[in-house]
Amino acid sequence: MPTLRGWFFLALGVTALALIGMLGIGPFLAVTDSVPGGVLVVEGWEPDYMLEKAIAEFKRGNYSKLFVTGLPLQQGAPLSEYKNFAYIGAATLVKLGMSTNDVQAVPTGNIRRDRTYATALSLKRWFRDHDLAPTKVNLMTGGPHARRSRLMFEKALGKGVTVGVIAIPPSDGDEEGWWHSSQGVRTTIDEALAYTYARLLFYPPQE
Repeated sequence: MPTLRGWFFLALGVTALALIGMLGIGPFLAVTDSVPGGVLVVEGWEPDYMLEKAIAEFKRGNYSKLFVTGLPLQQGAPLSEYKNFAYIGAATLVKLGMSTNDVQAVPTGNIRRDRTYATALSLKRWFRDHDLAPTKVNLMTGGPHARRSRLMFEKALGKGVTVGVIAIPPSDGDEEGWWHSSQGVRTTIDEALAYTYARLLFYPPQE
């Protein structure tokens, strides 16, 4: 059995590892590893300031098109002209100055689980139905959602497609200090658990 001193240093080591993990989990999840060119993808539920960043990236990155993925609205759909976040995001991009020729909404139906994978699969089907075969896809998404989103897109789009990702930080803070707010704690812990599930337990269904 460890001595009292041994227990002290063991506890100190565990605490240090936990602190390192806490400090590093935000940047780990909010990865940015872009592959400019090809097509750009943004998730339609992102707030307006993120869509503005998507426009800037589209202009800077020599992309052929900007695709907007999304799921049906879960609240207020009868009051809205647009029933899917893909259409809302695309319309917002056009309102912010993008050409309708450069923006394409790719909606997904009502999905209860693995929703990011489902939206990526809808994008793959859109490519196939329109005889497109991009070899590079760059995904823009919010903060800690980035690493899991890229993984789901890689699983959905398959071999032969390089998926890059750009994590857009929240407007009210940064991932490195995620523990400073209740929203940061909820989002980061949720995404850490979801990424673990996606990496270890998720197996794409056969099409």
